[in-house]
Amino acid sequence: MKLSDIKNKIKPLKIEIHFGIVDKISASNIQITGLNPSIGDIIKIVSNSTKKESLGMVVELLKSSFSVSPFGFVEGLKIGDLAYIEEENLSIDVGEGLLGRVVDPLMKPIDSKGSIKGKSNKMPIIKAPIDAMKRGMIDEVFTVGVKTIDGLLTAGKGQKVGIFAGSGVGKSTLMGMIVRGSKAPIKIVALIGERGREVPEFIEKNLGGDLTDTVIVVATSDDSSLMRKYGAFSAMAVAEYFKNQGRDVLFIMDSITRFAMAQREIGLALGEPPTSKGYPPSSLTLLAQLMERAGKEEGKGSITAFFTVLIEGDDMSDPIADQSRSILDGHIVLSREMTDFGIYPPINILNSASRVMGDVADKEHQANAMKFKRMFSLLKENEVLIRIGAYTKGGDLELDEAILKKEAMYDFLKQDSQVCEEFVQTLDKLQNLVV
Repeated sequence: MKLSDIKNKIKPLKIEIHFGIVDKISASNIQITGLNPSIGDIIKIVSNSTKKESLGMVVELLKSSFSVSPFGFVEGLKIGDLAYIEEENLSIDVGEGLLGRVVDPLMKPIDSKGSIKGKSNKMPIIKAPIDAMKRGMIDEVFTVGVKTIDGLLTAGKGQKVGIFAGSGVGKSTLMGMIVRGSKAPIKIVALIGERGREVPEFIEKNLGGDLTDTVIVVATSDDSSLMRKYGAFSAMAVAEYFKNQGRDVLFIMDSITRFAMAQREIGLALGEPPTSKGYPPSSLTLLAQLMERAGKEEGKGSITAFFTVLIEGDDMSDPIADQSRSILDGHIVLSREMTDFGIYPPINILNSASRVMGDVADKEHQANAMKFKRMFSLLKENEVLIRIGAYTKGGDLELDEAILKKEAMYDFLKQDSQVCEEFVQTLDKLQNLVV
């Protein structure tokens, strides 16, 4: 074949490799020119000197450049390194093979059990929440094996609940009790922004090393802000995969506060204005985008979600706590005061509420729970008078009954972390106590 013929054959072919150039680098942001990506695209950056490859996500578009938030560390990258569009919109591989495994937000195993087989389904990590008119009614009890929650703050299948607590009050222990006590066939645990040593501790101490039907998604505090942010979305995408199969899923995440902090780092690096406690507006918007993806969907399964919220200094007016409470269908407040009385889990039933209890619990159960709370409230209101002997028996018949049942009420609120209470037994104990 003549050379001219070869030239004529390849002339119509457009062989192009599009790449961009790294123009600016900071600890949490990389600016690139020369490409035309979309928000959410995955960018691969290749070091010219070491050939090391790094991944990041497009988070801001400008007229002639765009900003990438890296998934890992930026050490080793230089001005002039090449960048390529690796993938349009981040998606992860999910499947039955994830059950029993500990993975990072990109679904790579970190549990030393080898590669994961059976995850051939692609799921986008960012998607719209369930359409409002396609949400199923929450009308079934979701039991968690914890007396205080099942008896006094009853949850429903598809409910979104917040666990609000300061540091060191017992969030992780309660999380473990809920995971072990739940009858949900699939359990997704997202550990976002916590200390690395807490991951094996949570698995061995709180879960007893049993990961049957459980997927744990981990993004520790030393991971990049992007990994911590999208770790939560990745875990929710895994839960949605099983929900779409018609299965009921327990989704539990620790913690929403660390997730919001990750977005705060990203938002401030992009120049967003800080508002209350330095959180940019995007941090508060992101909470609803994540939480509203949980719930019950008609014709499919359900995602019942428990989100822990770290309240600094036990301040319930914290912006993240306040915003979360407005989105969620209930809140469980853990109290240091209860730990002082030796009550574990230290759930303050007077400050906690379940917005769906009236829809899932029967009338007798609701009446018993209300009477328990009323007696407990009377004890709290008159605690000082009782302790100093200023109250005389017979002055208030309801208070007399509350004093008589004080020890029984405290015993009901207490539960060993290794014990799982059956729902029927919880209702019987509550009935016997108040009647």
